[in-house]
Formats: sequence, structure tokens, C-alpha cells
Amino acid sequence: MAFGRSRRKRSAHWYHPDTMQCMAMTLRLTDEEQQALRERAAAEGISMQDAARRAIRDYVARSEHRARVAAAVDLIAKVHADAIDRLGR
Repeated sequence: MAFGRSRRKRSAHWYHPDTMQCMAMTLRLTDEEQQALRERAAAEGISMQDAARRAIRDYVARSEHRARVAAAVDLIAKVHADAIDRLGR
């Protein structure tokens, strides 16, 4: 019985411990997208999964940056509305 418990504890993280803590999802790609991903991943020496995860992180970072820039533009436009209006005349 003790063997069974220790075996379960050891086997809990036997495969990709970082993946076990993440949520799994299915990504459906066209044949062309899959081929492009396969080629890009091979060129970089990484797995297709790592390439896709990197692309997602880059997409999220760019989107967050655009949102921060848009918010800064809105703030500057409000704060300096009079000066902007005078310059536009």
C-alpha cells in the first residue's frame, strides 16, 4: 500500500510539469497555417507548440501596448484640448 501511494506522488509530474499546470486547448489550423507554423518552428529549432505559445504572447503584448498608447493619446487630447484646438485654427 505504501508503494502505491509513493508511486502516485512520483508519477503526478512525470511528463511536462509546466503543461500540467496549464489549461489545454485545441487549436484548429488550416493546412497552410500548420505548414507555415511547422516550417517556422523548425527554422527556430523549437516545437510547434512553443512557436504557437510565443506567437500568442507576442500578440497579447502588442495588443496591450496598443491599448496603453490609445489611452495615453486620449488623456493627452483631453488635457491639451485647448492648445490642440488653437493649433488647428
